[in-house]
Amino acid sequence: MQVKETLNEGLKRGYAITVTAAEMDVKVEEKLKEAQSDVEMKGFRKGKVPMAMMRKQFGQRVMGEAMQEAIDGAMNEHMETSGDRPAAQPEIKMTNPEWKEGDDVEVDVSYERLPDVPEVDFKKIKLDSLKVEADDESIQEALDNLAASPQAVTYEAKKGMAKDGDQVVMDFVGKVDGEPFDGGTAEDYPLVIGSNSFIPGFEEGLIKVKAGEEKDVTVTFPAEYQAENLAGKDAVFSCTIKEVRAPKTPEMDDELAQKFGAEDLAGLKTQITERLEAEYTGASRAVTKRALLDALDGVVSFDLPTSLVDAEAGQIAHQLWHEDNPEIEGHDHPDVTPIEEHISLANRRVKLGLLLADIGQKAEVQVTDSEMTQAIMTQARQYPGQEKQFFEFVQQNAQFRQQLQAPMFEDKVVDHILENAAVTVKSVSKDDLQKAVEALDEE
Repeated sequence: MQVKETLNEGLKRGYAITVTAAEMDVKVEEKLKEAQSDVEMKGFRKGKVPMAMMRKQFGQRVMGEAMQEAIDGAMNEHMETSGDRPAAQPEIKMTNPEWKEGDDVEVDVSYERLPDVPEVDFKKIKLDSLKVEADDESIQEALDNLAASPQAVTYEAKKGMAKDGDQVVMDFVGKVDGEPFDGGTAEDYPLVIGSNSFIPGFEEGLIKVKAGEEKDVTVTFPAEYQAENLAGKDAVFSCTIKEVRAPKTPEMDDELAQKFGAEDLAGLKTQITERLEAEYTGASRAVTKRALLDALDGVVSFDLPTSLVDAEAGQIAHQLWHEDNPEIEGHDHPDVTPIEEHISLANRRVKLGLLLADIGQKAEVQVTDSEMTQAIMTQARQYPGQEKQFFEFVQQNAQFRQQLQAPMFEDKVVDHILENAAVTVKSVSKDDLQKAVEALDEE
């Protein structure tokens, strides 16, 4: 077997591989001998068919397998010797397509190798970790929001006209083409204006109504309404207003705190404090992680495989195009060409992806089976009643498992770097943290 280098330019590599006819013949012979013991043929006992007969009967059939194994073997041997790791599946092209048995097999192989990633001295990376403690004002604001939530608010009868946020108690009869329809009638129905719990336009039609008033509200059912006999049709609801009620926000006390799963008000405050500080910690980590990635991007430079950059730029451009054209869900649209901004972002993502992968490999960072199981369980909760089908999908879909694992691996590598970097904890206000988070979206 002969391997001759034909291209060595940056990360691009090319090789001409020749598998001689004699080597192919040996491969074919080996495969026929492997199968010989199981072959039966008229006039011969099982396993005793002469090799000449085996070659005549099965030689052509195993030739393709032998050829593929020979090329794969040559490639594996070359990768082990050179230390190359292809950035993508190597392109293999046969250069003597008129090949016939007895000829040498000649192929061209080309690929881009993954680059050698330089070492990074993590101790030279200086970062701030923003720390925010839940203050009394934030805790009280959260308590006020809970007290004003639908679970807590009550309504009291009021005089005058209904406005947004008020509750209207009414009887109504809905008709389409003058005929009542199933589900369109109710008595003493309490509806909060602005809750968006009815057909679009219905609640707006109740603004300024008074107790004792009768009013017809005309609406149009959405085209995609679940009841096909009503979808897209106009309807008139004849409403008799019995009472208009104004919302009343209760005072947060031990009794109300129990409605939110706490033993008392003090317990609820503790829960809120823990939740707020967990949110602050998550936001702070996002800011620190971005600062870390920016720092790594600035201190490390190496050649990038153009195939990976082009693929990433294309994906970025395609995703942003769909965000700008949300009405088009499929992929039946004109080709999307990446612009300089997409290519620049792709370069950053590919560089940081390769760098973090290299750091993780050298540090022997791994996502454990239990961590993967927990991630899968978390995802499964998004499909209540379909957990079994989801688990089967995950088990059969290696690509999806990789999509779950990748961000977990990245976070563990980030943790590894932060443990060794020069990180200074800096106490800041909630507003300062919020500004830092908003700045992430602006970049």
